[in-house]
Amino acid sequence: MAERVGDALAARRALVIEAGTGTGKTFGYLVPVLMSGLRVLVSTGTRTLQDQLYDKDLPLLSGALGLPVHVAVLKGRGNYLCLHRLEQAQLAQGLRGGGLLADTSATVADRVIAWAARTASGDLSEVPDFADSHPLWPQITSTRDNCLGTRCPDYGRCHLVKARRDAQEAQVVIVNHHLLLADLTLKEDGFGDVLGTADAVVIDEAHQLPDLAMQFFGASCGARGLTQVLNAVRAEGRQVEAGLTFALAAVDESLAGLSAALPTRAGRIPWEECPPALTERTLDLAHAMSALAGELEALPEDSGAKGLTGRVVEMAAQLTRIAAVTEIEGARAAELGSRGFVLHLLPFEVAKRFQGQMQARRSAWIFTSATLSVGEDFSHFTTRLGLTEAETVRIPSPFDFERQSLLWLPPGLPEPAAPDFVMALLDASLPLIDAARGGAFILFTSHRALAEAAMRLRALWSAAGKRYRLFVQGEAPREQLLRGFRDDGDAVLLGTASFWEGVDVQGTALRLVIIEKLPFASPDDPIVKARVEHIQRQGGNPFKEYQLQEAALTLRQGVGRLIRSEADFGVVMIGDRRLTTRPYGRTLLAALPPMRRAQSLEEVTQFLARHAPRRTAAALT
Repeated sequence: MAERVGDALAARRALVIEAGTGTGKTFGYLVPVLMSGLRVLVSTGTRTLQDQLYDKDLPLLSGALGLPVHVAVLKGRGNYLCLHRLEQAQLAQGLRGGGLLADTSATVADRVIAWAARTASGDLSEVPDFADSHPLWPQITSTRDNCLGTRCPDYGRCHLVKARRDAQEAQVVIVNHHLLLADLTLKEDGFGDVLGTADAVVIDEAHQLPDLAMQFFGASCGARGLTQVLNAVRAEGRQVEAGLTFALAAVDESLAGLSAALPTRAGRIPWEECPPALTERTLDLAHAMSALAGELEALPEDSGAKGLTGRVVEMAAQLTRIAAVTEIEGARAAELGSRGFVLHLLPFEVAKRFQGQMQARRSAWIFTSATLSVGEDFSHFTTRLGLTEAETVRIPSPFDFERQSLLWLPPGLPEPAAPDFVMALLDASLPLIDAARGGAFILFTSHRALAEAAMRLRALWSAAGKRYRLFVQGEAPREQLLRGFRDDGDAVLLGTASFWEGVDVQGTALRLVIIEKLPFASPDDPIVKARVEHIQRQGGNPFKEYQLQEAALTLRQGVGRLIRSEADFGVVMIGDRRLTTRPYGRTLLAALPPMRRAQSLEEVTQFLARHAPRRTAAALT
């Protein structure tokens, strides 16, 4: 892999390389990156992987190779402490005996304040057990709308400015896919010309990119963002002329009209199922926002409100794109939830635009993941990003799946749509969990099924006096759940989409993966709907060309949670009978690692019992 990546870097060409679990994929691209001497942008799927590359992998390899390299990690602005907002929060607390920090526990606030006095990076991931879902997080970080920029009294010490400057000077810059795509589509004032000056771009976990690109090359505008920018305009423009006040009133009126034209039910709703007036009301709001932008542009240069002009112009453009359905080929949807509405436009295809971005830069582009092909075929991935001319390479996993694992397809389960399916799945799972003495993931395709399973398992195990500790997605932050699962060693974890990939539990803590049903995406999901409509218009078969391919890749991701090292052993159970009763089941089975298929429940339980760790009496209490 390192040789192939090195060749692509030297020739400044595109390479799509699938590297199976255990190949050392990260080292496979980092070694040639470090040895090339080129300025390289490395994009990962998550912030956690960014931290792993920066804190562990790159220092290790740089030291081993004797190549001191300037490495920088860059995240979105919402990951960095804003010194000004922290100071304002502390001041508000001191003046009013409460305020912004009073809504959080004193221990968390005190830890953050103590950390803020000593941190060099301002990266909030450094604070232990402090998740971005915590109510304190948004109070001490900035947004595009409330950032004061060069007018900030703490600009000279700003952690975000420092991170961006460091990225400008670094040889290797680690970003994530959201930041990369935001820069490509100019939707975020992200990191200036870092991408423009890169000799190469390496995209890890590249299988995530096509769906993310659809979102970024599309358009969206929601109540939360509109409210934030309008509040910022009002706060900055209190002393200005009446024209701005009139323009704001017109926006408020248009926003109220749009809200009245929205559907009454929650969820993501296709545009054609929304009231007919929604398109006109969206265009009205776009015009009102454009008029507001004109008033802001006319303000004096020293007005703080004038600095919001670009943001208002951008929102007006997004609303116009969403409303102009006859001019844009894409699927539209209105999403309604607890935070208000979001209007979406998702393009049918992004290949031309993505290729245009690639060709505008004379850089090498390396796309890598453990799951980019179905069988030997890469076309599902390459077609979506326009990579038809790219070289493709497949490097299989070195693990001995036939020796290390079993695949169990339990007979007799009802159809996945049956009302008693979850209970039947648990009945089939319990003997395996007992034989393995815990150490299990149960992966679901819906939150509803997960909640039902959690309720039933707690009731069953409480009545039977079982000792398995249960970790359930949504009851704690993801990393906290994984840490607890690893530390326990005999626990059971229930998860949905975010646990199907990017989760690495090596060793005996995980020895059983149970997959509820085949991961076909909901046909009502806007991304799925956009792709299906596009393929149908082209005269293709959406199920074979898209939905089945996506399900195969997602299933491979879920199955791939089990065997993570040469020493791992375990069983994968898939509870969906369609694998054996539908013709497409053969395609899905062929996409999986070469696991030996078990023929009986006894064979499975004996395999699990043989490989389950033996705990001491003290460890079990």
